[in-house]
Amino acid sequence: MRVNAFRIAFTGQIRFNAGAQLKGEEEMRKQFAVLAVGCLTLGFMAALGSAQADKAARPSPAAKATCTLADGKTITVDYSSPRAKGRKIYGGLVPYGEVWRTGANEATTFVTTSDLMVGGTHVPAGSYTIFTIPNKDKWTLVISKKTGEWGTNYPGPENDLARIEMKASALPAAAENFTIAFDKTSGGCALRMDWESTRASVEIAKM
Repeated sequence: MRVNAFRIAFTGQIRFNAGAQLKGEEEMRKQFAVLAVGCLTLGFMAALGSAQADKAARPSPAAKATCTLADGKTITVDYSSPRAKGRKIYGGLVPYGEVWRTGANEATTFVTTSDLMVGGTHVPAGSYTIFTIPNKDKWTLVISKKTGEWGTNYPGPENDLARIEMKASALPAAAENFTIAFDKTSGGCALRMDWESTRASVEIAKM
C-alpha cells in the first residue's frame, strides 16, 4: 500500500510539474508576443516619423491645398513645393509646351469626393494625378486617371481623363515657392498655381 501511495504521489507530482512547466512556457510565449508587437509598433512609428521628417527636410517640401464645397464635399491636392532659387522657371527650368510634373518628388494628386465641372469639363469623384503644359499665354491642365507615379513619369495621353485650358496671368509680385491653392467662388472654388511671375488658374464647380 505504501508503494502504491508513493507511486500515486510521485505520478501526481510529475503531472503537476509538467502542467506548471507548460503554463510557464505559455506565459512566456504570451509575453514574447506582446513584446514583439510592441517592438513592431515602435518600429513602424519611428519609420513613419522618419518619413515625415524626411519630407519636411526636402528642398521641395510636401504641401497641401484643400477646397471645401457648400455641401461639405472636398477637393484636395497634395504636391511638393520647389523653390525658384534665382533660376529662370518658365521657358527655362520648366520648358514651354511640354508636360510638366507640376511640383516635385512624388506625382501631384487631385482627389475629389464630388463630381465636378473643371473649366467646363466633367470630372467624376475619384483620385487622379495632375500634370500641366505651361505656355506664355495659356496653360493646359492634364488630369490623368493613372495614379501612384513618381512625378516625372507622365503615363501618356491614353490615360488622360481630360485636358483643360487654364488662364495664365502675371502675378503682382514674384513667388519664390511654387504654390497650389484654392480661392472660394460663388459656384465652388478656383484652383490656382503660382510661381515665379506667373499664375495659372481654372474655375471649379460642383455638379
